[in-house]
Amino acid sequence: MEQRHVLLVTFPVQGHVNPSLQFAKNLIKMGIHVTFATSISARRRAADTKGLTFLAFSDGFDDGFKLGDDTNKFKETMRKNGSKALRDAIAAAAEEGRPVTCLVNTLLLPWATEVARELHIPSALLWIQPATVLCIYYHFFNGFSDEINEKSDNPGWKIEIPGAPPLSKTDLPSFLLPSSPSDARAAFKEQFDALDAEPSKPKVFVNTFDSLEAEALASIDRYELIGVGPLIPSAFSRGEDPSEKSFVADLFEKSDGCIEWLNSKPQSSVVYVAFGSLLMLPKAQTEEIAAGLLHSGRPFLWVMRGEEKEKEEEEEKLSCLEDLEKIGKIVTWCSQLEVLTHPSLGCFVTHCGWNSTLESLSCGIPVVAFPHWTDQGTNAKMLEDVWRTGARVRGGEDGIVKTEEIWRCVEEVMDGGVKSVEFRHNASKWKGLAREAAAENGTSTMKLKAFLDHGS
Repeated sequence: MEQRHVLLVTFPVQGHVNPSLQFAKNLIKMGIHVTFATSISARRRAADTKGLTFLAFSDGFDDGFKLGDDTNKFKETMRKNGSKALRDAIAAAAEEGRPVTCLVNTLLLPWATEVARELHIPSALLWIQPATVLCIYYHFFNGFSDEINEKSDNPGWKIEIPGAPPLSKTDLPSFLLPSSPSDARAAFKEQFDALDAEPSKPKVFVNTFDSLEAEALASIDRYELIGVGPLIPSAFSRGEDPSEKSFVADLFEKSDGCIEWLNSKPQSSVVYVAFGSLLMLPKAQTEEIAAGLLHSGRPFLWVMRGEEKEKEEEEEKLSCLEDLEKIGKIVTWCSQLEVLTHPSLGCFVTHCGWNSTLESLSCGIPVVAFPHWTDQGTNAKMLEDVWRTGARVRGGEDGIVKTEEIWRCVEEVMDGGVKSVEFRHNASKWKGLAREAAAENGTSTMKLKAFLDHGS
């Protein structure tokens, strides 16, 4: 029997690359040959994986695209060079006797879907945000845009969208708000247009699992939504295969001493603070977070990325840095999954990016939800009101979350009271359900196998 060959194309940012790499590993375990295509800059940051073939192409920013760079140039070069790289790779694979049998791309790469259609190769979208957010975007582009555009600024306004709980303005993906740049919304519209142009029912792999988002996964008749998550290493999603843990964890431990520091703290006592790979907090917000952590008096591990730390030094150091260092530890990087599974961890203050959200659920850690943009407000809504694993901060009129609010939420999660116990209980429940879904006979594994057996 001819070996199946999946060409997996991913947008070159960490939030897309990480789940895509895990998806590739899952396919390889099932005997699928995988070619992983992305930009040169993203390839440099991705570790070699046994059995995985990499295809790197230039997006015009080989040192990495940064906020403030020419977005139009990036999009045009990405499309032009990426399309050519895919066509060349598909032709070469056919000549070598291992033809591509399915093309899978992450969102914001509609041109990859078009290449697959032109070359008559089955394709699927890998949606790296929650199914609930997919439903919101789909229904926005199919009948709900007028209400959101015209009414979302009204006090007390809420909207009911199939597959989602009732949503206020702050619960919606930020790109759908009238104040958002129109080109961001247009990029998602182009992706959905590419799906809708498919001659048969479009297939969408979603980084989620059935018990977490059953209603959302079943809410769009037009598409076939297939939960294949959580897309995190099996050492954390299944509690097995230690070799799957990040190869950089040992370097992290040796260079920063974080694991030793965590080892010195009591069980469930540490507050972990991290806001992802893209977000740059304003100085005023960083000061409020610092004051809130000091007010709580609890040991904390705070990831302040290198560029953030440089910015702090340029603008002047945190006013309470010396006091902070007496009770906590500030680092520029950590192996997040290693931290989230450490016994001393009690709470995760997170920006609610989907990877971090899913990792908190899969590791059983309650959260303080601190959303900023894109899908994060929706993820925070689900964490607080649907999955009930934490508290969500509320910003002031200036958008800055104040010291007292940060302290309030940390205490609500950590103080051992009624809500704290509920959050911890629910987090433990979702951890168990995530592991069940990712197991060899779990829903996510079996659905992916079924697609590969019959749909690729």
